Amino acid sequence: MSTTLITGGTVVTSTGRSEADVLIDGETIAAVLAPGSTLLGHDLARSVDTVLDAAGKYVIPGGIDAHTHMQMPFGGTEASDTFETGTRAAAWGGTTTIVDFAIQRYGERVMDGLAAWHEKAAGECAVDYGFHQIVGDVNDDSLKAMAGLIDEGVSSYKLFMAYPGVFYSDDAQIYKAMRVGAETGLMTMMHAENGPAIDAMVTELLAQGKTDPYYHGVARAWQMEEEATHRAIMLANLTGAPLYVVHVSAKQAVEQLAAARDNGQNVFGETCPQYLYMSLEDQLGAEGFEGAKYVCSTPLRSKHEHHQDHMWQSLRTNDIQMVATDHCPFCMKGQKDLGVGDFSKIPNGIGSVEHRLDLMYQGVVDGKITLERWVEITSTTPARMFGMYGTKGVIAPGADADVVIYDPAGHTSIGLDKTHHMNMDYSAWEGYEIDGHVDTVLSRGRVLINDNEYLGTRGTAATSIVPRASI
Repeated sequence: MSTTLITGGTVVTSTGRSEADVLIDGETIAAVLAPGSTLLGHDLARSVDTVLDAAGKYVIPGGIDAHTHMQMPFGGTEASDTFETGTRAAAWGGTTTIVDFAIQRYGERVMDGLAAWHEKAAGECAVDYGFHQIVGDVNDDSLKAMAGLIDEGVSSYKLFMAYPGVFYSDDAQIYKAMRVGAETGLMTMMHAENGPAIDAMVTELLAQGKTDPYYHGVARAWQMEEEATHRAIMLANLTGAPLYVVHVSAKQAVEQLAAARDNGQNVFGETCPQYLYMSLEDQLGAEGFEGAKYVCSTPLRSKHEHHQDHMWQSLRTNDIQMVATDHCPFCMKGQKDLGVGDFSKIPNGIGSVEHRLDLMYQGVVDGKITLERWVEITSTTPARMFGMYGTKGVIAPGADADVVIYDPAGHTSIGLDKTHHMNMDYSAWEGYEIDGHVDTVLSRGRVLINDNEYLGTRGTAATSIVPRASI
């Protein structure tokens, strides 16, 4: 096995930073050493196969994006990133592990859905991957299958309070599934929006001739998210199930989560970069059909109501625990344009897997979060939440050698013709400028990115089998 020494950098973890060298032996971190350490009296740098100079740079654990949708069927089409293209883009952005969603649709069996997603990903991925399980048809057979998910390396399952006729679960189904979650330790992930009420609003708006992408945000009003979040919290409280609310965008939903946590309930929240940087007015309300680029659910919120500022605050106060992307990309031509003249037919999703680490680092530069919190919300907490901590999410002996060398003096210009590797015909982040740069990315000791060159190969990563989550 080859050995690598990362020298001269500042190792940053969720609890602090220190000047240190990192020794990698094969696929794992062997030691974190004082700068210039020797090995049996010999210069360590001369004893290893490869030396990576990190002088003036940060050495951090590889990013973990715990919410992606590669090749996901939705709205009559399919997410444009395959597991190959999506994980390659993730690597470019310093993400070395994704957790995607296997899907059980209505009338299908849970384990068949999981097997189908394993087949999609096998031999394709550039970085490590694991799965959550979407349970889109809660019935007696599904509930029995859920109990066996942990043995399959799946520690979490997702339900939807939105999308009637597609993934929607009613309160009785949610209650039954949460009972299984409480008994097994499975994390219940929830898309919290009041789907039937949203559908009624959509019908009203279209009847009034309000068909532009802007009205996607109007139809999915913050009240729909707050109400559903509260309802999910109450059902979790009743059953004793741990609850993780995905893609939180409304400050009122955050307040529901914060109140529950203050009362000692085992609930968590995730937000996404789009809810920190984008708004209903500036993006969804863009001229013509341009707003379709930013159609996602939950939707972008009004900047005049200060949801974005509240999201940054919630990351500082730990009322929201982590940042994922909900990466679900669609091209404008042939996909998003299915909704011309009817916003309800625009496939929901934004592509961000490549840019999460950079966008959140800009929050450090702008004084919104600390350097340590940056590492915590992008790597350490996702590892803890989904049973990978110790193996991933940390720079420590015995951990996988998933390491990013990040240059705070570098610069990243985001754009379709600049730094874009996702399989899309536009960038939702076009024109964003980042005061930092991903220089080198290692996945289990293999250099994937170095000096703006991709060195990885298709299908070199194995599935990250996650054990029971530590809750």
